[in-house]
Amino acid sequence: MSRRRYLDHASTSPIRPEAVAAMSRWWAADHGDPSRMHTEALATRYGIEEARQQVADFFGARSREVVFTSGATESIAAAVWGASHRGTHQVLSAVEHSAVRLSAQRLSARHRRTTVVGVDSAGRVHPDEIAAAIEPDTDAVHCQWANHEVGTVQPVAEVIAACRQRSPDVLIHVDAAAAAGRVPIDFQQTGADLMSISAHKFGGPPGIGALLVRRGLRLMPLLEGGEQERARRAGLENGAAIAGFAAVCAALHGDGLEQEAGRARSQSDKLRDLAQGIEGVTLYGHPTQRLPHLVCLGISDVEPQAVLIALDRDGVAAHSGSSCASESLAPSPVLEAMGVDAHHSLRLSVGWSTTDEDVDAAAHALKQAVADLRRLKG
Repeated sequence: MSRRRYLDHASTSPIRPEAVAAMSRWWAADHGDPSRMHTEALATRYGIEEARQQVADFFGARSREVVFTSGATESIAAAVWGASHRGTHQVLSAVEHSAVRLSAQRLSARHRRTTVVGVDSAGRVHPDEIAAAIEPDTDAVHCQWANHEVGTVQPVAEVIAACRQRSPDVLIHVDAAAAAGRVPIDFQQTGADLMSISAHKFGGPPGIGALLVRRGLRLMPLLEGGEQERARRAGLENGAAIAGFAAVCAALHGDGLEQEAGRARSQSDKLRDLAQGIEGVTLYGHPTQRLPHLVCLGISDVEPQAVLIALDRDGVAAHSGSSCASESLAPSPVLEAMGVDAHHSLRLSVGWSTTDEDVDAAAHALKQAVADLRRLKG
């Protein structure tokens, strides 16, 4: 059986050996409830706090600013919910992840409002348009670091500066799930109030993430029932997953991220070049301001589901359509907002385990799949 080629790292990246080793060590040790005072509990607390510092160091945050969650979806919901107690209006771009969009929309049942700001054809927001949407009762602005479908990196620093100038007290939440572990992130330097992260996106274990909360900011917690995470998120901490998350952050801290991003950009550039040689293929997203590991293609004349099936048959894992709507044939809201064909897209994304041979094999399989499908159409 031929080797599988996994090019869907933007959905989830296979768990790294560093994470597996750290989690195995955690499970092999004696642990207790870190909220208690006995020896096992104190050892557990020490391990969690050591891991918290490693995560904080990687993302340019203070240790006390890291709140461990079950992943970016929970972090986003906590940011939306917590901010909602400060006002009655939130602002977001049209290309935010569905976790942001739907969490904000759910608040409308409580007589609240949301304003959705459009983007250009590359999926980029304009800072002045985001800031102009802020009203006297606005409690939060949501701006993703980079888009999860087309890879476009947003002008986050400019958005935050424009929003601060218009309303110094509005909370700014950055969804960094697609960018974390792919590009350098410095939470303190951005000036953001809240940032959402998910470990599985860059090779950490699933079911763990973080909400970075600016020092001094108090939010109404989403999950209540205990004093864990300094009363900011109730529930027994997932110590093993936290250890795995921290191990990946430690492995990438320093030169590791730069080296991996350089390799990913080289591989994605090759994919882009090879894909452009296929008739009827269009590149989506910003040509330069983009994540290093992600390529989004528009393919005319053929259905993306058929392309995916053909690729999978040839041993290539990829993705098409809306990021979290694989079971739906609904068009991509991101591509619709960009004004491009929202029904015929394919996303290829590389990661820590991708080889140059994987890239070559995927490009060959894509060219063959499109040609075969067009020939079948007659």
